[in-house]
Amino acid sequence: MKKSASAHWSGGIKDGQGTISTETAALREAPYGFTSRFESGPGTNPEELIAAAHAACYSMALSLGLGNAGLTADSIDTRAVVTLDKDGDGFSITAVHLDCEARVPGAEAGAFKRITEETKQGCPVSKVLNAKITLEARLL
Repeated sequence: MKKSASAHWSGGIKDGQGTISTETAALREAPYGFTSRFESGPGTNPEELIAAAHAACYSMALSLGLGNAGLTADSIDTRAVVTLDKDGDGFSITAVHLDCEARVPGAEAGAFKRITEETKQGCPVSKVLNAKITLEARLL
């Protein structure tokens, strides 16, 4: 399986503008730029999109892990916070923190914790990121 997205950019780093589109058209020419990335301007940015992808991937992977244990979640809500730090002359994504709350009837805390940690390691987006990934998971 291959999925794609594209980006267009015009202008300089601070005064330029860009758009991001996805193959499925979930994003269609969504604006991004310097202010949405490094300040508080409108639009999206790569780190926000990585956070969204990681949160979505983790939630789906946790559903799979729970299912393999004979459990089905009523709900899984995951928030990912991506940290972008200065790195010499550039920047690096240095960490991602996942915060997950799940309602899982019949789950015991120990098994839930084990499954959430295995999911953190096994989630495809976790595997592609070269950053420290932390997790806080709560069984509701």
